[in-house]
Amino acid sequence: MSTVAFIGLGNMGGPMAVNLVKAGFTVKAFDLSKDALHHVSEQGAIPAPSACAAAAAADIVITMLPAGKHVRGLYLGDDNNKGIIDVVAAGTLLIDCSTIDAQSARFVAEQAKGKGLEFIDAPVSGGTAGAAAGTLTFICGGSNSAFEQAQGVLNAMGANIFHAGAAGAGQVAKICNNMLLSVLMVATSESLQMGIDHGLDPKVLSEIMKVSSGGNWTLDKYNPCPDVMPSVPSSNGYQGGFMVDLMVKDLGLSQEAALLSNSSTPMGALARSLYVNHARQGNGKRDFSSIFEQFNKKG
Repeated sequence: MSTVAFIGLGNMGGPMAVNLVKAGFTVKAFDLSKDALHHVSEQGAIPAPSACAAAAAADIVITMLPAGKHVRGLYLGDDNNKGIIDVVAAGTLLIDCSTIDAQSARFVAEQAKGKGLEFIDAPVSGGTAGAAAGTLTFICGGSNSAFEQAQGVLNAMGANIFHAGAAGAGQVAKICNNMLLSVLMVATSESLQMGIDHGLDPKVLSEIMKVSSGGNWTLDKYNPCPDVMPSVPSSNGYQGGFMVDLMVKDLGLSQEAALLSNSSTPMGALARSLYVNHARQGNGKRDFSSIFEQFNKKG
């Protein structure tokens, strides 16, 4: 099996790295958080002293980082530090699973190509539960050859692997998906609350809408109304899951992309405004389904 460098071991990256260990890969891991690095080390990953040290010994590099600036800095380096593309061996496959702006993904891919390296942007969908279960969806942008080369390692972490197009296409597809998800979550929340305001049982209303024309993923898998569906954040004080702050980030990326392409996204813009306001009220670290509370507060 290949040696994989996994850099970025947060709520998503940590479980993904552990699944690679379970699948038989040798995983050289690094994170700025010693606790995160210790956790995956206990599961069989080999801790590395730095990101570049991990990458230099790997056949495949996988990164999961917060934003485009972190991806650019890690792969390309700066005046004081070498980047990953400067230290990896020829033929090393580079896979970034962060959700970032498409321009950054394209720029890193271009710089990697100049070094004779293949780079794939492969943001994920499926949340922390999917990361732990190994059922993530990977949305890839890059060359056909790189996508084929990545199949084995991605299948060890996910259930659905898509090739969206050339470099940057994975990021565009991901933010289109998350923009739609945010709109569905807001609309589902306000619809359920209107039913509650008229005396309906939200469990019954949810079952009605699930099999009717209003059916959607939030009703099937992630109901935002507390105590309607077990084992989702809304039934656990909106803890865990996908943070409001991350949805705000992704919606910001969606609106930046809309400006670049002159696309009309009024619902996406409204959803971003609602989530920004929700975050400003102290909800940034809670799950994004907590937007439900914006509709159930009585004046």
